[in-house]
Amino acid sequence: MQVLLNLLAGVALLVWGTNIVRASILRLYGGDLRRVLRQSVASRFAAFAAGLSVTALIQSSTATALIVAAFVGQGLIATAPALAVMLGADVGTSLMVMVFSFDLSWLSPLLIFAGVVLYLTRENSKAGRFGHILIGLGLIIMALQLIVLAAKPLTQAAGVQVIFGSLTGDVLLDMLVGATFSILAYSSLAVVLLTAALAASKVIGIHVAMALVLGANLGSGVLAMLNTLRSAPEARRVTLGNFLFKLIGCLAIAPLLVYIEPLLSSLDPVESRIVVNFHLLFNATIAVAFLFFTEKIALVAERLMPAKPDVDDPAKPRYLDPSALTTPALAIGCAAREALRIGDVIEQMLTGMLTVLKTNDRALAERLRKMDDIVDDLYTAIKLYLTQISRGALEEKEGRRWTDIVSFTINMEQVGDIIERVITDIEEKKIEKGRNFSAAGMQEICDLHSRLVANLRLGMSVFLHGDLSSAQQLLAEKVMFRDLERAYAGSHIERLTSNTAQSIETSSLHLDLISDLKRINSHICSIAYPILEQAGVLAKTRLKEPLPAPADASESTSTPDDKTGWQKRKPHAV
Repeated sequence: MQVLLNLLAGVALLVWGTNIVRASILRLYGGDLRRVLRQSVASRFAAFAAGLSVTALIQSSTATALIVAAFVGQGLIATAPALAVMLGADVGTSLMVMVFSFDLSWLSPLLIFAGVVLYLTRENSKAGRFGHILIGLGLIIMALQLIVLAAKPLTQAAGVQVIFGSLTGDVLLDMLVGATFSILAYSSLAVVLLTAALAASKVIGIHVAMALVLGANLGSGVLAMLNTLRSAPEARRVTLGNFLFKLIGCLAIAPLLVYIEPLLSSLDPVESRIVVNFHLLFNATIAVAFLFFTEKIALVAERLMPAKPDVDDPAKPRYLDPSALTTPALAIGCAAREALRIGDVIEQMLTGMLTVLKTNDRALAERLRKMDDIVDDLYTAIKLYLTQISRGALEEKEGRRWTDIVSFTINMEQVGDIIERVITDIEEKKIEKGRNFSAAGMQEICDLHSRLVANLRLGMSVFLHGDLSSAQQLLAEKVMFRDLERAYAGSHIERLTSNTAQSIETSSLHLDLISDLKRINSHICSIAYPILEQAGVLAKTRLKEPLPAPADASESTSTPDDKTGWQKRKPHAV
């Protein structure tokens, strides 16, 4: 039992070390890796090389598959180039198996020591995060040593020999076992290395080991498909096509194992080396055989996984790809794109609100109120999606973007609530009572409304690009809008004193309306605050600063005014 526990602990440590390396590299270099993958679709060879290099870094073809599938789901990469990336990813993970199969026992303590020193001394810096990667690599090498040591006593266990002896002679059964282990371990790399250790310890024969390797590759394809089950059909085509590569390869090579085994044995008689060499040979053969047929496999995947009918449900999220959650920075981009959809709905509501005000269209008013439900649904979906993103895996810039998205969606949701209430007021105080605004009053409302729509579009641009000058312009619009609201309220009061009948009838609605428009504008202008604060150009307060108190305490009770008692704070540049 102790031997079995040691073996399981070694496998678990191997999987955990691989996970540390993958997560740390995606956190430190995730943006660069995604950019490499996105820009590598110019040719099939560039896509293949990108998949190979990225997977060699993050230690997992499954992680690469999820990233590429997310790109395809968002329309950034076509299916055929994505399949070329996956062929390179499979070769990349095979190369890493070969690297870890060497005797690197001297390297493990060195990597762990250096990694811990870097991580503890410079935890919040890039050097500290790189130390986390070194720790993961050291744990992988240490885990491989533990697996080899734990597997040796198994050679004397009669029960274990009977269990593994039952695997001999049936290639399909052995492949099924290898695929199952790969799915349970969440890593084909771990299963192949474990198989190599078992073969080196004579627990299993080479023929069985090769069949287990085929199963491990097949299992990695199934694992990627399971991880994209909740994704759009476009994204799932990538993992389906990659699975077809592996399935065809396994079916083609399985009958040839009896010929491949002596060939590899003649090149290198060491059992563990035969296993890892076969793993590389299998994936390299698939890459050579299918690299020029990715378009055809893509067509097959598209037929097997057709796109869903385009049901235009505006309340349903379009860009919140679940498969992107394993790459937090990519998930942030998905959430930002979905947040912009809320802005589009708000713009439609604003535009329709003025139409209702002018035409008394009750049907349009009802549709606009229902659009607030769309805003609420999208807001909830984005909020829940963001909570699934690991904040600890985000870089500082991405963490700020996470906060910006939350702030933007909250402001847009509140704008939607205000618009819904304004429309209800218009129906109750204007349409039902048959009242109309004066020509001057309607002109003022139209002026504020046009400025509001323009500010919304500017705010969405600021949210999308984070441009400092645009953010400064948006905040300046807030001051101008506030001044206009006060001026138009004063104009309305003047019309009341002139006994303008229409102004008297709509006075309450008019004042509430321009006040609500100002509130909406304030929520929109709040989009600029994070950019201005980060740039250090946002004033902390708008309060006036008092001058030094007069020498005579009795004078301090006098009412201050702008000339004698108070001095305005010098305005901060924005």
